[in-house]
Amino acid sequence: MADTSNRSEFVRFSLEQGVLRFGSFKVKSGRMSPYFFNAGLFNTGRSVGRLAQFYAQALVDAGVEFNMLFGPAYKGIPLAATTAVALAQHSALAGRDVPFAFNRKEAKDHGEGGVLVGAPLQGKVVIIDDVITAGTSVRESVEIIRQAGAEPAAVLIALDRMERAGADDALSEHSAVQDVAMTYGIPVVSIASLADIMAVLEGDASLAEHRGAVADYRARYGV
Repeated sequence: MADTSNRSEFVRFSLEQGVLRFGSFKVKSGRMSPYFFNAGLFNTGRSVGRLAQFYAQALVDAGVEFNMLFGPAYKGIPLAATTAVALAQHSALAGRDVPFAFNRKEAKDHGEGGVLVGAPLQGKVVIIDDVITAGTSVRESVEIIRQAGAEPAAVLIALDRMERAGADDALSEHSAVQDVAMTYGIPVVSIASLADIMAVLEGDASLAEHRGAVADYRARYGV
């Protein structure tokens, strides 16, 4: 299956680029995580170009109907631009030219003005970002898209941590990704997930030392 190979290939690519690392990391929530994923380290032309191909393939594999991409400032801006390029070159889209737009953090009061840059927001819009933590950027993006009279179609992210939030004795029922999907009634498509990371760990003897810690973490916090 193309979907499975795209997922495992992305995990390996993230490891090669140093974007995915194993060890012991204090994450934003204050937890100690046995792995760390920092999409900001895709920071060269070649790596971002390859990342965009992974995003494009994940969206094609998901079978979501869409008309354009929207990248929330700031991380989503290069993701929307480069993924639109990758989609334009994807054989499954038969030469379709996918428009994209993004927002400014602050409204511009000269020139064309406003907070939106790029193609007009219309039709079914895919929001593209790196990960979902609190869901704030998704909420803001959904508001912007709906205010423009367009329809949020999906959220496209690099990695789904499949993780519940909250203190150890008061864990949320769902992950941030599940909450977004339920709140807005739209699918969240990820290039890969914690399950895919674990599948790569299981199949690679050179990574065997990390299997137990990641499995324990998932058992404790996973959905």
